[in-house]
Amino acid sequence: MSAIATAADTRRSRVRLLIVTMLFLVTTVNYADRATLSIAGPALSKELQLDPIAMGYVFSAFGWSYVIAQVPCGWLLDRFGSKWVYAISIIVWSIFTAVQGLVGFLSAGAAVIMLFALRFLVGIAEAPSFPANARIVASWFPGNERGTASAFFNSGQYFATVIFAPLMGWIAHSYGWRHVFYVMGGLGIVMGIAWIKTIHEPKEHPAINEAEFDYIKQGGALVDMDAAKGGKTHHGGPGWNHIRQLLANRMMLGVYIGQYCINTLTYFFLTWFPVYLVKERGLSILQAGFVATLPALCGFIGGVLGGVISDAILRRTGSLTMARKIPIVGGMLLSMSIIACNYVDGQALVVGFMALAFFGKGIGALGWAVVSDTSPKEAGGVSGGLFNTFGNLSSITTPIIIGYILAATGSFNGALVFVGANALVAAIAYLFIVGEIKRVQLKAA
Repeated sequence: MSAIATAADTRRSRVRLLIVTMLFLVTTVNYADRATLSIAGPALSKELQLDPIAMGYVFSAFGWSYVIAQVPCGWLLDRFGSKWVYAISIIVWSIFTAVQGLVGFLSAGAAVIMLFALRFLVGIAEAPSFPANARIVASWFPGNERGTASAFFNSGQYFATVIFAPLMGWIAHSYGWRHVFYVMGGLGIVMGIAWIKTIHEPKEHPAINEAEFDYIKQGGALVDMDAAKGGKTHHGGPGWNHIRQLLANRMMLGVYIGQYCINTLTYFFLTWFPVYLVKERGLSILQAGFVATLPALCGFIGGVLGGVISDAILRRTGSLTMARKIPIVGGMLLSMSIIACNYVDGQALVVGFMALAFFGKGIGALGWAVVSDTSPKEAGGVSGGLFNTFGNLSSITTPIIIGYILAATGSFNGALVFVGANALVAAIAYLFIVGEIKRVQLKAA
């Protein structure tokens, strides 16, 4: 590194940009794999004769295991480091995604059970992803770039729909819903191999120079987070005492509530939104795949913009609390425009209000930046795991509640009000519960 440093005293390398780009690409594939069932859902439910309640439970299968596995997988990240835990995660979830295409060869009852089981396994395999993203951002980015970096990788959830919803819709239309799972599973395996080749710790990356290393370290990056090797970390990894302290922290409690509500919008989009377009608005599966790209594109733009706005506020004011809260609260209030879809008939207006809602949701989706800002160094994975546990309870409740609303009313009107109300609660949580945003200092046991 020293040979490079002389020429780089006034010029930093930009390896951290490669790292966050890889996080973005993996997150894009991650969310595309989550959305496979929603794209294949209309044809699949017809073939397997699933009613809305049954479909709601199948949609929720991912969420049950994803939530249960968050804290254990966070512990694995803290003990063994992000690179290899995440690599195994990517490859395993991709295999389970591909195998879902085989359920169509089973009888209807067996197919439903197997589909639920495979979605359950995908949830376990994907559990380390976002806590690992937050750990990697915390180790590679200084504080004044962390909001933008976190917003960029998080915006992969919208970009997944922009790129893959039309592709998956075309595949389902042209070749049948089974091939959606085959193609996406194969792509994920390729991404896992690319991950192994690309990701390293700051001290170990062959392309980083001393100027960049010093810049990110002096800016507050936790560059030695995974310094210990061979599966050993200080104190053998975080324990229950750390979890209890995080759960007792009022700031973190408000962040957890906010993320649960924010993710309600995410999981409506990932599960019921294509079904809404087909059954409520009369689009074909192919049309729904293309129409879904506009709200997703607006969410992507909002997601990147939210991070840029947040870091700009931080540089101007020096207040981390203002920098994170202003975009989150403003974005959530804007997301309530989803309710307006109940009062318009034209497809263009419906898509327009959906796009506005998801633009707001993108601006406000800074929860992972807050996790990178607040997580204690010795328990970053567990902190991210707890955050994602509470946030993704909505992956269970959202599809099921909407399924029951549809069964009871025969309409999506109540479902959209439910989603909009969650956006309001998220804004209230950040305004009145979170308080000052700062890094948690854990006490020794």
